[in-house]
Amino acid sequence: MSAIARRGSGWTPWLYLAPALVVLGGLLVYPIYQLGLISFLEYTQAQVSGGEPTSFKGLGNYTTLFGDPQFWQVLLATVVFAAACVLATLSLGCALAVLLTRVRAVPRLALMMAALGAWATPAITGSTVWVFLFDPDFGPVNKVLGLGDHSWTYGRYSAFTLVLLEVVWCSFPFVMVTVYAGIRAIPAEVLEAASLDGASQWRIWRSVMAPMLRPILVVVTIQSVIWDFKIFTQIYVMTNGGGIAGQNLVLNVYAYQKAFASSQYSLGSAIGVVMLLILLAVTLVYLRLLRRQGEEL
Repeated sequence: MSAIARRGSGWTPWLYLAPALVVLGGLLVYPIYQLGLISFLEYTQAQVSGGEPTSFKGLGNYTTLFGDPQFWQVLLATVVFAAACVLATLSLGCALAVLLTRVRAVPRLALMMAALGAWATPAITGSTVWVFLFDPDFGPVNKVLGLGDHSWTYGRYSAFTLVLLEVVWCSFPFVMVTVYAGIRAIPAEVLEAASLDGASQWRIWRSVMAPMLRPILVVVTIQSVIWDFKIFTQIYVMTNGGGIAGQNLVLNVYAYQKAFASSQYSLGSAIGVVMLLILLAVTLVYLRLLRRQGEEL
């Protein structure tokens, strides 16, 4: 093969990827560029309406953001809340995936349909339903538990717990279906050999299934981290915009309040950039740790 032919064949994969790259460039790269650009500008309602010219602030918005104690409180709350959601979602999804391999066809189909129904429910619809279920006046949960007019969204931790339950409810089906497909791909002889050796179900999962499913678990973990870290709808709907005195704020809702409620669009953009960098860092560190362990992704 000539050097020209080899050089031409090297471009062939990029030609196939070109349409997708163009779409991604329009839907992802350009908005990120605009987000970063606005975060370096003085861009408030005065600039939007044309009353004042747009000016370059450099790192001024980031200095203001990092100097705000509320930002660090919201960041900590977001990290803890997202971590709890990811752990709960992965635990429930993996447990139900294993259960699907143990039940007969009819119960398996019923569980799959119920889970996919939860997954297909729009976030705002699911959040509204959960608010009604736990409503202090008309909700059936308080009546069944005999809690009277107890408000689940009044306290900070009870409100976060309620939102966590809704997030897990609408997120675990993705983990369950994905891990279930991975389990089905594991040779039955491997699982039978482990069972004959006297391994318990937990030991089979920990020592046999989990290592073989690690590439799949990486995908669902990173996806869950991204979804749960940028939660907006559930918090905004279920806590009425972030809870009493902002006690249930997370970064996405905090950015919305700064950008649209306070018309500080550049400050809201700076929060968005910080969120993007945190998610990129978490993903890259996680992938690098796995590559050091010799995992093929």
